[in-house]
Formats: sequence, structure tokens, C-alpha cells
Amino acid sequence: MTLPVEAGLHRSCCLIDTASLSHNISVLKKGLAPGAEIAAVVKSNAYGHGVRIAWRAFVEGGATWLCVDSLHEAQELRDDGYTGNLFVMGHIPPAHAKTAVSLDVRCMVYDRRQIDALGEAANAASRPLRLVMKLETGTQRQGLTIEAALNLAHYIARFPYLVLEGTATHFANIEDTTDHSFAYEQLRIFNEYNDILTANGFRPTLRTIANSAAGILWPHTHCELVRAGITCYGMWPSTECYVSARLLGKDVDLRPALTWKTLIAQIKTVPAGSLIGYGCTYETTHESRIAVLPVGYYDGYDRAMSNLAYVLIRGKRAPVRGRICMNMCMVDVTDIPDAEPGDDVVLLGRQGGESLSAEQLATWAGTINYELTTQIQTNIPRIAV
Repeated sequence: MTLPVEAGLHRSCCLIDTASLSHNISVLKKGLAPGAEIAAVVKSNAYGHGVRIAWRAFVEGGATWLCVDSLHEAQELRDDGYTGNLFVMGHIPPAHAKTAVSLDVRCMVYDRRQIDALGEAANAASRPLRLVMKLETGTQRQGLTIEAALNLAHYIARFPYLVLEGTATHFANIEDTTDHSFAYEQLRIFNEYNDILTANGFRPTLRTIANSAAGILWPHTHCELVRAGITCYGMWPSTECYVSARLLGKDVDLRPALTWKTLIAQIKTVPAGSLIGYGCTYETTHESRIAVLPVGYYDGYDRAMSNLAYVLIRGKRAPVRGRICMNMCMVDVTDIPDAEPGDDVVLLGRQGGESLSAEQLATWAGTINYELTTQIQTNIPRIAV
């Protein structure tokens, strides 16, 4: 077999199972607390899955919101036909305020300079702009203490077309541990801050604290909106999150949606004692068949997996030999005697009875599943299947 014709001149491609994406959303929706909606986070090219494919599958599965990090991502979604609720969670520079108003997005705010620019742009367009204020509860990233939040809320009220719709915060380690004491403290602070805002006349109608892990584990955190990220793509936030879910008796059927494929470019037979690749980090112990694959760390196939990872060829494991190069890598197909140039190679996904998960690749690379999929180069075609 060869790569799909949709891959064009590219030598690798990602196949995206849209039915699995829709399925994951529908499963997550079933666990929502009454009155809560689900927002699919599609930032960073939909966690590497291809935003133009992913957002449609998520909407089909029942997502009523989409979340992005930046205005350029919001612009891409609007240009691609998405007309629904759209939340920009990252920084919006004051210079981009007019674009924020024209795109009709929810804006995360925490700074008076933002408010000045957004207020002026909304006033000039005579168009309301809805804001979500970020509250600091323990991550020390974006966010405001309650005193600063009250001051900013009063400042926002001066602008006739700005609407302080809601509040948001983010858990620091709900997914990294089975000890959730820090997360409980963050939840307490978030609820307290919202109570204080309400007592001062600013009643948030859109509160959002729940991420993927809280979306599964803690229905009492769902408020009005759950921002689901990694789980939308069929991956667990962490092993600890999976264990916590099992301890709570939650059986959540998440289905990974991404398969990353390349092909065999060349096969050569090399004698025992041959040194493979840069740095001569692998030496063959017997006559070996070495296959060259046209994919490397530039494409997102992490160099840290050198001499650790394996790929799937004809449903069998072929170990990586030597260092992963910028644009190619080498694997051992000695035990796959029928392998030949042009054969499909699965770098991530399933082939036959074998599978390679993002979690497995992340273990080899010393990172997390989030990074493994998001670092796949955006110029590699994403093909809906």
C-alpha cells in the first residue's frame, strides 16, 4: 500500500477518525452536570489533529462552544464557517481589539489596557463584547486576585458596550496526582471570589473552572461550562486521572482519533558490526535489514525516542535504530522479511493487532501525550477518515 492520494507530495500524513472525535464529545456530554455546556478546546491546531477537521466533528458530537488560545485561531474558525460560541482563552493584545469585536468572540481579560482598547473598539462598532475575567487561584499564570478583580469589574462597567459575562480559572494539578487537596483549595477560592463579585453587584452568569480531568471526575465543578481539551481527542490527561476515574467507578470510553503514517523509502542489508546513523549510537550484532523512513524530528518525530521507539510495519514492531535525524530515521525490519519499499509505516496509531499510543511515544520521549500530537508539523496533511 501507499499513502492516501490526499497526502499529495508529502511523505507522511495523519488520518483523523472523525467518528471517534464526535463519539468522545457525546460521551463527555453524558457526564455533564445539569445546566452545564461543553466547550471543545481546539487550540494548537486541535492538539495536532487539524482544526478544520476537528471542529466540525465536535459540533456534530454536540459541542456548543469552541475554545482557542489566540485571535488568529479564532479568525481561522470564523473563516472556515464556524458561527457558534467562541472563547479566546489566551492573551489579546490591545492592538487587536477591533478584530476581537468583529469576530464576536468571548475575550479573557485581566488588564486595564485590554479593557481600554476593547471598550473603544466595541463603542466604535456599537456592538456588545462579552468578557470573561480570569481569576488567580493557584497557577500564577493569567489571573487576578479578588481585590484586583473587583477593581477591574468596576472599570469595565464604565464602558457601555462591554459586558462582564463570566469568570474563569484553571486547575494546576488535578490531573497530575490522586491527591486533590490543592485542586479543592482552588475550587474553594474560585467559589469565594465569585460570591464576592456577586455581593458587589457583578453576578457572573458564565463560570468555568472545569478542564478535561474535572469534566470527568468532578461534576460539582462544571458550573455553566466545561472546557474539555485532551479528552476530546480520545486521550486521558494522565495515568493518575484514569486511576482516579476508575476509583470513582467512572467507565469513560475515550477513543483516540489520530493515526500518523509514513512509508518505507529504502531497505538495505548491512553486515554485523555496522554503525547506524549520526553519532554511531547503534551497532548491529548480526546481519540486519535496515529500512529508511522519510520522517524525522523536523516533522515532529521526537529525537529523544532514538534507539527506544518502534514503528509498525505489516502489523509487526520494527525498532528504531540509531539517532532520529531531521528528515529521516532508520528502523530494523530483519524480523519482517516481507517488508519492502513503499510499505505503510504507522508511527502512531493501530496496524493489525498492534497499536502505538501517544502515551507510549510520550514515555519514550520523556514528555506527555499533549506534546506528542501537537508537535506533529502543521504542514503534514490531516485527512478525515
